[in-house]
Amino acid sequence: MTMRPIRILGDPVLRTECDPVTSFDAELRALVADLLDTTVGAPGRAAVAAPQIGVTARVFAWAVEGSQGHLVNPTLTDHSAEQQTDDEGCLSIPGLYFPTPRAMHVTAHGFDQHGEPVVIHGSGFLARALQHEYDHLDGRLYVDILRGDTRRQALRQIRGGRFAAPGRNG
Repeated sequence: MTMRPIRILGDPVLRTECDPVTSFDAELRALVADLLDTTVGAPGRAAVAAPQIGVTARVFAWAVEGSQGHLVNPTLTDHSAEQQTDDEGCLSIPGLYFPTPRAMHVTAHGFDQHGEPVVIHGSGFLARALQHEYDHLDGRLYVDILRGDTRRQALRQIRGGRFAAPGRNG
């Protein structure tokens, strides 16, 4: 099992738009294995995107509510008009959680590590995780979609160093 360290806010890779995967080879299979190991290897982890482990490839993995898998070169469609707003956090901004609006249902299309097409229909927490990880592939973090007082509070806490980054106090 290879659990990779998570990149923390401030690392430029988290703000980089990821490159599409063009080779479905052993290197990609190793990346997928590392993402899955990193996702399931520690409590509290629901999903991990490649940039969170320092790789700018359009790949993420999840282990949510009995569903485990990965997507390569994903696209999201069929965002439902029905919304959910629940507390959301991110491994790359540890310790901070804010009510974040997301579609209640979403369909993700992509490929598996062998280049075979995959379609995932997510609802509730799985839909939230798919949207969250997809955003990582475009260099977005969940705090970027916050609005109003919630956004101001999040940015104040981030600027004040109030997230639990390694080496920080409190």
